[in-house]
Amino acid sequence: MSEQVLQRLERIETLLEQLVSQRTVKEWYTIAEVAQILGRAEFTVREWCRLGRVYASKRECGRGRAKEWIISHEELTRLQNEGLLPL
Repeated sequence: MSEQVLQRLERIETLLEQLVSQRTVKEWYTIAEVAQILGRAEFTVREWCRLGRVYASKRECGRGRAKEWIISHEELTRLQNEGLLPL
């Protein structure tokens, strides 16, 4: 019986960790993180950045001279509430 309780506690702990990680607010998000949050493909979010449909910045990413897009928490919230910026 105590083994069953321990297994259930481990399962509950795992689920709580997942829930906390989903609710953690970050200052900046990568394209992959935004795509996952919005349920879109990374390519789609990258194109929105490239076309100026969302406010995004570029940062050094350690892959040579290439830079990656990052999106602020405020912009992610705006995007979720108001949608894409006009072209």
